Parts: sequence; C-alpha cells; structure tokens
Amino acid sequence: MVAAETFLHRTVPMNYRLIPKELWSIAEKIEARERISDDEAMQLYRTSDLNALGIMASAVRRQKNGNYATYILNRYINYSNICVLSCQFCAFAAKKRDAHAFERAAEDILQAIRDALELGITEVHMVGGLHPTLKKDWYLKLLRELRKLGPTLHIKAFTAIEVRHLAQRVFRMSIRDTLHSLREAGLDSMTGGGAEIFDAAVRDQICHGKESAAEWLDVHRTWHNMGGRSTCTMLYGHIETLPQRVDHLRQLRELQDETGGFTGFVPFAFEPQTTVLAHIKPASAFEQLRNLAVSRVYLDNINHLTAYWVSMGLPLAQVSLSYGVDDLHGTIMEEKIFHMAGATTPQALTVATLENAIREAGLEPVQRDSYYRHVKSGPVAPANGTQPAEAELACA
Repeated sequence: MVAAETFLHRTVPMNYRLIPKELWSIAEKIEARERISDDEAMQLYRTSDLNALGIMASAVRRQKNGNYATYILNRYINYSNICVLSCQFCAFAAKKRDAHAFERAAEDILQAIRDALELGITEVHMVGGLHPTLKKDWYLKLLRELRKLGPTLHIKAFTAIEVRHLAQRVFRMSIRDTLHSLREAGLDSMTGGGAEIFDAAVRDQICHGKESAAEWLDVHRTWHNMGGRSTCTMLYGHIETLPQRVDHLRQLRELQDETGGFTGFVPFAFEPQTTVLAHIKPASAFEQLRNLAVSRVYLDNINHLTAYWVSMGLPLAQVSLSYGVDDLHGTIMEEKIFHMAGATTPQALTVATLENAIREAGLEPVQRDSYYRHVKSGPVAPANGTQPAEAELACA
C-alpha cells in the first residue's frame, strides 16, 4: 500500500491571471501551505468565481494527494431504522409501529457480508437508528461474527450518536469503556455521521433532542485518543448560514489539530424532498462545488475530501474532482437514507464506472483501503459488475 501523504511536500503553482485579485492573498497562503482564517473562508464562500475556487482547491488536492483519486470496495449495512429520535431532516428513521420500520436479523447481515466478500469488498460500513430494545450482547456478538468472516475485513461502524446511545442506554458504561468493548469485539473504525451542523440553534430546529456538537466531538476525541480513526461529515444546504458552516469546519479542524484522528471529510447536501423540511430548495450544483472547494482549502489538516456520489450524482461528483475532491467513495450497491429522503441517483456503480469517471477528469484512479491508503494489488469486483441482490448504505 502507498499512503497519499507522500505528496505533502509538492509545490503546486497557480495561474494568478485566473484568480481575482481580492483572492490573491489566499492563493499565496495556499502556495505557502499556510492556514486560512475564518474570515478568509467566508471570503471564499462569498465569491461568485467558481473557477477560481476550483483552481485553489485543486492546488491543495495536488499538494496532498498528487494526481490520484480513490475509491473503495465496500458494503453498507443498515441494521435497523428504528430510532428513539425524530429528527426533522430525516426520512429514514422510524418508530416500531411505522410501516417502513425494519430490523435485520444478525444472520441476514452476516450472509450479506459473506456474499459481498466474494465480490472483493475490503470494508463493511454499518450504522442504524438509535434502537430502543436491542441488547448489548446483540451488538457485540454481531461484531464478533463479522470479524470471523475475514481477518482483513475492515469493520467501520456506528456514528458518535449511536455510540452515546449504546453507552448511556444499552451498555450502561462510559464512552471510553463502550468503545473499548466494541473494539475488543471487532470494531476497526468509526463513521462520521450525526455531525449535521454544529451550531446549537440549527440543531435545535433540525434535530431537536440529538446530542450536542460538544458531545459528538467528545466521542471522536475519545476514540482518537484510544488510537482509533474516523471520518467526519457536514450536512449542509438546509437552514444553516455560511458563518455556521465555517464554525462547523473550524471545530473539525481544531479537533484534528488536537488528535489527528480524522482520515477524511465527507460533506452531504441535504435532500429535503420527503422530509418535514420539504419546502427548502435543494443545494444547487454551484453550491455543492463551492462548499467542497472551500472545505478543501480550509481543512488543511485533513488530507482527504470525499464527494458522496449517492447524494450528488456521479456527473457532478466527477466535476468535483476539479474542486478539491480526491475520493469518490465506494462501489455502493443499494442506498436507503438519501433515497428515502428523495434522491434519484443510481443505487450501484461498478469499479469500471468509477475508474472511467476519474480518468475522464484527468486523474489516475486507485483503489484505497479504509484509511485512504492506496491498494496496489488485491481483490477486485467482478468485471461484469454484478452485485448481491440486497445491500444498503448509511452515511459515512
């Protein structure tokens, strides 16, 4: 395997003739690998020159990752959508009495992963709702059985919100002890879901009752201090303001300064169509590319930026490779969370499709592992792109 961090010392000059003069000082900071301020992030968010943002964000991408763009062979599992919360932005969660509620049997989950392993996956990514009745032994036994399926299978599971739920309501243990139990059973890394927007006023309106930003950050801090790694996310394009986005990015950057435990950043555009916030206009392509580019420049200490093609669609995700993105996520099979909210993107992509999209954008495609390290050789998906009959995805 080759770590993308080997490209961190490359010099990447920019064509200043294509950048407005008012952004030159920021471009100079990028070339010097200096950190931009919150005010400068706001300046980037407020510019209408999308091409200039792409130039600057691409310079950061090349500094950190050369001319490579990655993807992972993974299998997503939603073990249940039954949840004690009722977040306004969510069309996925259900109460037990709801018609769309589901709870997968452990053996069903294990068989799905057995099938996916035959296709060459290297990672299982598993999240669910905050289930009110599943017991401690159910979670730990499932992790142990997943671990038995393959010593090289990376188990990436649970959001910080799920971990707090498990610690407080299920395991009745501290966050650290809960994470230790999960790791002993087989957990390799945590997912980044549940971050939404950190601002307390926003959270009160779109996910009232969900843990605070400080609590989300504390779970990841604890996991990182135990030697664990995780991704981080942002759900944008709803009621948040641009300063609130910058505040969200700042808090992620500060925790990364402290722990260095985030492997990548995965922003999601809000899908309002079937939620109680359906009156909100979905984020435009311009806004999605701008948010990715600003995030790439601002998060100078997080090496990887993922375009979530399930939300964006592959054509826009391909364009985003010119706006700082260096990862197109995975060979996703069937997605529920975003499609239940109204997304109309495909629910599966083959390796060939992802690699062609990357090459057409002028980058070199590389399979990665769960830590964004390049995989030189190893299992690959079948040439015909066949997938298991059932597969599911949650957030990164």
